[in-house]
Amino acid sequence: MRKWWWKIVCGIFVAYTIVAGFLLPVPRLDILNETIRNLYFHVPMWFTMIVLFFCGTVYSIRYLSSKDQNHDIMAVSFTNTGIMFSVLGMLTGMEWGQYTWGAAWSNDPKQLCTAMLMLIYFAYGILRSGMRDEEKRARISAVYNVFAFAMVVPLIFVLPRMVDSLHPGNGGNPAFAKYDLDSNMRIVFWPANIGWITLGIWIATLFARIGFISNRRENAL
Repeated sequence: MRKWWWKIVCGIFVAYTIVAGFLLPVPRLDILNETIRNLYFHVPMWFTMIVLFFCGTVYSIRYLSSKDQNHDIMAVSFTNTGIMFSVLGMLTGMEWGQYTWGAAWSNDPKQLCTAMLMLIYFAYGILRSGMRDEEKRARISAVYNVFAFAMVVPLIFVLPRMVDSLHPGNGGNPAFAKYDLDSNMRIVFWPANIGWITLGIWIATLFARIGFISNRRENAL
Protein backbone atom coordinates (compact mmCIF):
# COMPACT_ATOMS: atom_id res chain seq x y z
CA MET A 1 0.00 0.00 0.00
CA ARG A 2 2.88 2.35 0.76
CA LYS A 3 4.11 2.07 -2.83
CA TRP A 4 0.67 2.49 -4.37
CA TRP A 5 -0.92 5.33 -2.43
CA TRP A 6 0.37 8.09 -4.70
CA LYS A 7 -0.81 6.18 -7.79
CA ILE A 8 -4.27 5.95 -6.29
CA VAL A 9 -4.18 9.69 -5.63
CA CYS A 10 -3.03 10.21 -9.22
CA GLY A 11 -5.99 8.27 -10.59
CA ILE A 12 -8.43 10.14 -8.37
CA PHE A 13 -7.11 13.55 -9.42
CA VAL A 14 -7.07 12.72 -13.14
CA ALA A 15 -10.59 11.28 -13.00
CA TYR A 16 -11.75 14.31 -11.02
CA THR A 17 -10.18 16.64 -13.60
CA ILE A 18 -11.94 14.97 -16.49
CA VAL A 19 -15.36 14.76 -14.82
CA ALA A 20 -15.39 18.11 -12.99
CA GLY A 21 -13.59 19.80 -15.87
CA PHE A 22 -16.50 19.13 -18.18
CA LEU A 23 -19.36 19.46 -15.68
CA LEU A 24 -18.58 22.43 -13.42
CA PRO A 25 -19.63 25.86 -14.77
CA VAL A 26 -16.97 28.17 -16.21
CA PRO A 27 -16.90 31.95 -16.83
CA ARG A 28 -18.75 33.01 -19.99
CA LEU A 29 -16.18 35.07 -21.83
CA ASP A 30 -16.14 36.38 -25.38
CA ILE A 31 -14.25 34.22 -27.88
CA LEU A 32 -13.15 31.66 -25.25
CA ASN A 33 -16.61 30.43 -24.28
CA GLU A 34 -16.53 26.70 -23.47
CA THR A 35 -13.00 26.28 -24.84
CA ILE A 36 -11.68 27.70 -21.58
CA ARG A 37 -12.09 24.18 -20.19
CA ASN A 38 -8.97 23.28 -22.16
CA LEU A 39 -7.07 25.12 -19.43
CA TYR A 40 -7.42 21.95 -17.33
CA PHE A 41 -5.54 19.95 -19.96
CA HIS A 42 -3.30 22.21 -22.03
CA VAL A 43 -1.48 24.06 -19.25
CA PRO A 44 -0.95 21.00 -16.99
CA MET A 45 0.62 19.19 -19.96
CA TRP A 46 3.35 21.86 -20.07
CA PHE A 47 3.84 21.79 -16.29
CA THR A 48 4.15 18.00 -16.46
CA MET A 49 6.63 18.27 -19.33
CA ILE A 50 8.84 20.64 -17.35
CA VAL A 51 8.76 18.45 -14.23
CA LEU A 52 9.64 15.35 -16.25
CA PHE A 53 12.47 17.09 -18.09
CA PHE A 54 13.79 18.30 -14.73
CA CYS A 55 13.69 14.76 -13.29
CA GLY A 56 15.43 13.44 -16.40
CA THR A 57 18.15 16.06 -15.99
CA VAL A 58 18.64 15.15 -12.34
CA TYR A 59 19.15 11.49 -13.26
CA SER A 60 21.51 12.51 -16.07
CA ILE A 61 23.62 14.41 -13.54
CA ARG A 62 23.49 11.44 -11.19
CA TYR A 63 24.68 9.17 -14.01
CA LEU A 64 27.60 11.46 -14.80
CA SER A 65 28.69 11.31 -11.17
CA SER A 66 28.07 7.60 -10.56
CA LYS A 67 28.15 5.88 -13.99
CA ASP A 68 25.25 3.78 -12.73
CA GLN A 69 23.36 2.40 -15.75
CA ASN A 70 20.10 2.50 -13.81
CA HIS A 71 20.38 6.29 -13.58
CA ASP A 72 20.73 6.46 -17.36
CA ILE A 73 17.61 4.34 -17.75
CA MET A 74 15.71 6.64 -15.41
CA ALA A 75 16.95 9.71 -17.29
CA VAL A 76 15.80 8.30 -20.62
CA SER A 77 12.42 7.26 -19.21
CA PHE A 78 11.65 10.66 -17.71
CA THR A 79 12.91 12.56 -20.74
CA ASN A 80 11.00 10.46 -23.27
CA THR A 81 7.83 10.77 -21.21
CA GLY A 82 8.39 14.52 -21.08
CA ILE A 83 8.63 14.54 -24.88
CA MET A 84 5.32 12.70 -25.05
CA PHE A 85 3.66 15.32 -22.85
CA SER A 86 5.21 18.11 -24.93
CA VAL A 87 3.44 16.67 -27.97
CA LEU A 88 0.16 16.48 -26.04
CA GLY A 89 0.66 20.06 -24.87
CA MET A 90 1.28 21.25 -28.41
CA LEU A 91 -1.73 19.39 -29.81
CA THR A 92 -4.13 20.68 -27.14
CA GLY A 93 -2.75 24.18 -27.65
CA MET A 94 -3.19 24.03 -31.42
CA GLU A 95 -6.76 22.81 -31.00
CA TRP A 96 -7.45 25.68 -28.59
CA GLY A 97 -5.83 28.17 -30.96
CA GLN A 98 -8.00 26.96 -33.83
CA TYR A 99 -11.15 27.99 -31.97
CA THR A 100 -9.92 31.13 -30.20
CA TRP A 101 -7.29 32.62 -32.54
CA GLY A 102 -8.74 31.36 -35.81
CA ALA A 103 -5.76 29.14 -36.68
CA ALA A 104 -4.07 26.14 -35.12
CA TRP A 105 -0.67 27.71 -35.82
CA SER A 106 -0.21 31.48 -35.79
CA ASN A 107 3.58 31.83 -35.36
CA ASP A 108 2.99 33.07 -31.82
CA PRO A 109 6.32 33.55 -30.01
CA LYS A 110 5.44 30.97 -27.39
CA GLN A 111 4.46 28.47 -30.06
CA LEU A 112 7.74 29.03 -31.86
CA CYS A 113 9.85 28.82 -28.71
CA THR A 114 8.08 25.68 -27.57
CA ALA A 115 8.55 24.11 -30.99
CA MET A 116 12.28 24.89 -30.76
CA LEU A 117 12.45 23.24 -27.35
CA MET A 118 10.65 20.17 -28.68
CA LEU A 119 13.12 19.89 -31.56
CA ILE A 120 16.00 20.08 -29.08
CA TYR A 121 14.55 17.15 -27.15
CA PHE A 122 13.67 15.22 -30.32
CA ALA A 123 17.37 15.46 -31.13
CA TYR A 124 18.05 13.78 -27.77
CA GLY A 125 16.30 10.64 -29.01
CA ILE A 126 18.07 10.78 -32.36
CA LEU A 127 21.40 11.19 -30.59
CA ARG A 128 20.86 8.10 -28.47
CA SER A 129 19.66 5.99 -31.38
CA GLY A 130 22.77 6.87 -33.39
CA MET A 131 25.24 5.32 -30.92
CA ARG A 132 25.67 1.62 -30.17
CA ASP A 133 28.24 1.77 -27.39
CA GLU A 134 26.16 1.86 -24.19
CA GLU A 135 28.63 3.76 -22.02
CA LYS A 136 29.39 6.36 -24.68
CA ARG A 137 25.69 6.78 -25.47
CA ALA A 138 24.78 7.23 -21.83
CA ARG A 139 27.58 9.71 -21.16
CA ILE A 140 27.05 11.91 -24.22
CA SER A 141 23.26 11.91 -23.95
CA ALA A 142 23.49 12.79 -20.25
CA VAL A 143 25.60 15.84 -21.03
CA TYR A 144 23.24 16.79 -23.85
CA ASN A 145 20.25 16.40 -21.54
CA VAL A 146 21.71 18.85 -19.03
CA PHE A 147 22.26 21.49 -21.71
CA ALA A 148 18.82 20.82 -23.21
CA PHE A 149 17.11 21.53 -19.89
CA ALA A 150 19.13 24.75 -19.60
CA MET A 151 17.11 25.96 -22.62
CA VAL A 152 13.74 25.41 -20.91
CA VAL A 153 13.80 28.64 -18.89
CA PRO A 154 14.77 31.05 -21.70
CA LEU A 155 12.52 29.43 -24.31
CA ILE A 156 9.43 28.95 -22.15
CA PHE A 157 9.57 31.68 -19.51
CA VAL A 158 11.85 34.47 -20.76
CA LEU A 159 11.83 35.03 -24.52
CA PRO A 160 8.01 34.84 -25.04
CA ARG A 161 7.52 37.51 -22.36
CA MET A 162 9.85 39.93 -24.11
CA VAL A 163 7.65 40.30 -27.21
CA ASP A 164 3.95 40.62 -28.01
CA SER A 165 2.14 37.32 -27.69
CA LEU A 166 -1.39 35.97 -27.98
CA HIS A 167 -0.84 33.80 -24.91
CA PRO A 168 -2.25 35.11 -21.61
CA GLY A 169 0.45 36.33 -19.28
CA ASN A 170 2.84 37.15 -22.12
CA GLY A 171 3.52 40.26 -24.14
CA GLY A 172 1.32 42.48 -21.97
CA ASN A 173 -1.71 40.17 -22.00
CA PRO A 174 -3.14 39.55 -18.52
CA ALA A 175 -2.69 36.05 -17.14
CA PHE A 176 -5.72 33.81 -16.66
CA ALA A 177 -5.66 34.18 -12.89
CA LYS A 178 -6.18 37.91 -13.19
CA TYR A 179 -9.46 37.94 -15.06
CA ASP A 180 -11.14 34.57 -15.57
CA LEU A 181 -9.76 31.87 -13.27
CA ASP A 182 -12.72 31.96 -10.89
CA SER A 183 -13.30 29.81 -7.80
CA ASN A 184 -14.94 27.00 -9.78
CA MET A 185 -11.99 26.78 -12.13
CA ARG A 186 -9.40 26.89 -9.36
CA ILE A 187 -10.83 23.82 -7.65
CA VAL A 188 -10.28 21.91 -10.89
CA PHE A 189 -7.14 23.59 -12.26
CA TRP A 190 -4.82 22.94 -9.31
CA PRO A 191 -5.87 19.29 -8.81
CA ALA A 192 -5.47 18.89 -12.58
CA ASN A 193 -1.83 19.92 -12.31
CA ILE A 194 -1.23 17.45 -9.50
CA GLY A 195 -3.03 14.68 -11.37
CA TRP A 196 -1.27 15.08 -14.70
CA ILE A 197 2.17 15.53 -13.12
CA THR A 198 1.82 12.39 -11.01
CA LEU A 199 0.46 10.53 -14.05
CA GLY A 200 3.52 11.59 -16.02
CA ILE A 201 5.82 10.37 -13.24
CA TRP A 202 3.91 7.09 -13.07
CA ILE A 203 4.29 6.54 -16.83
CA ALA A 204 8.00 7.36 -16.62
CA THR A 205 8.52 4.82 -13.82
CA LEU A 206 6.74 2.17 -15.90
CA PHE A 207 9.09 2.85 -18.82
CA ALA A 208 12.01 2.67 -16.39
CA ARG A 209 10.91 -0.75 -15.15
CA ILE A 210 10.79 -2.00 -18.73
CA GLY A 211 14.27 -0.59 -19.21
CA PHE A 212 15.56 -2.33 -16.07
CA ILE A 213 14.17 -5.66 -17.26
CA SER A 214 15.68 -5.26 -20.73
CA ASN A 215 19.04 -4.28 -19.23
CA ARG A 216 19.10 -7.33 -16.95
CA ARG A 217 18.25 -9.65 -19.85
CA GLU A 218 21.01 -8.17 -22.02
CA ASN A 219 23.56 -8.52 -19.22
CA ALA A 220 22.48 -12.10 -18.61
CA LEU A 221 23.21 -13.14 -22.18
